[in-house]
Amino acid sequence: MSFFTEFGRYLLMLKGMFSKPENGKMYWKEFMHQCSEIGIGSLGIVVIISIFMGAVSTLQTAYQLVSPFIPLSTIAQIVRDTVILEFSPTLVCIVLAGVVGSKIASELGNMRVSEQIDAQEIMGINTKTYLILPKILAAIVVIPMLVVISAVLGIWGGRMAGTATGILSGAAFDKGLHQFFKPYNVFFALAKAYTFAFIISSIPAYYGYYVQGGALEIGRASTKSVVVSCVLVLFADYLLAALLL
Repeated sequence: MSFFTEFGRYLLMLKGMFSKPENGKMYWKEFMHQCSEIGIGSLGIVVIISIFMGAVSTLQTAYQLVSPFIPLSTIAQIVRDTVILEFSPTLVCIVLAGVVGSKIASELGNMRVSEQIDAQEIMGINTKTYLILPKILAAIVVIPMLVVISAVLGIWGGRMAGTATGILSGAAFDKGLHQFFKPYNVFFALAKAYTFAFIISSIPAYYGYYVQGGALEIGRASTKSVVVSCVLVLFADYLLAALLL
């Protein structure tokens, strides 16, 4: 019963967000602020993870492909498809669930505990629309961009690692990148990115918005939101792979 209660309250929160905004300019300003916080604030960790993720993929793929009958350009194909299909959307979004999700949950939880949300509701502001909707929309806009950047940097990191270690030349890597490329893989990666962006922004917003207690409960809500977001991201990853591939 607790699950159905939580799920019902989560759906009611999403329903309550879609009301006519009182001041469109104020909402646009908050939306751009959240885009900056989520996008630029997470860019550094995404760049670092993506480059090393691609580099490690190249090294491990070359370690496993020991047959002399397999051309070296196959390494680039495997790295390309692995980065686009799985590493960039899923791994980056799991990391962002910890970075972005904990920030959203703790921010809303602190506002709830300090009664700032109650004060805004007394003034007639729909706090769900003003506090939660810009965060979710900003995540849906910015996180797929981060996934695209991650895929590009991951492939570039794999190429750099392959040429630096002498595993294969840059020309062989570029040849493998163009061989048997399916544009549908990019569509699949973006579908996962949009789904994961909604999950890792709405779930922490729910736990932060409805937190009760003090600082200890804020920490627990933040931790729980990250755990639930990561589990749902992995579950959604399986469902999307089963439905779309």
